[in-house]
Amino acid sequence: MYQNDAEMLFPARVIPHLRDLRGEQWRQLVTEVAALPETDPRSLAFSLMMIRLDGCLSCQCDSYRAMRGCTLCAKTTIGRFKGSDRELLRLYNEAHKEIETYLASARLDDGRRRMEGGLSAQSEGMTWGEAGS
Repeated sequence: MYQNDAEMLFPARVIPHLRDLRGEQWRQLVTEVAALPETDPRSLAFSLMMIRLDGCLSCQCDSYRAMRGCTLCAKTTIGRFKGSDRELLRLYNEAHKEIETYLASARLDDGRRRMEGGLSAQSEGMTWGEAGS
């Protein structure tokens, strides 16, 4: 059976559906994150947290979870979460730190590649302007 709500990983489009499942702190977080583009680091962090909580990496297309769809899976996971809203916020903040660390290292790696490309072009007698074209 094909489920049109099932995706490989937690989709950001599900975030607004989780708003009213917990207390006020959770509601505020979901409201804030749901308003962001899915490429925003805070939205990515929320998705990373949900991927971990939902077990998306072990979900198979023929599994019970996948057949129910991502929205229902996420709602069930958040509704049954045994910890407090504060614990969920801690998990979100940890994921946000991981995303920020990853993005910072990716920017640093990109800058290094650009410098190495520029240095090799300069050593061949090109100017910086010619190296980019």
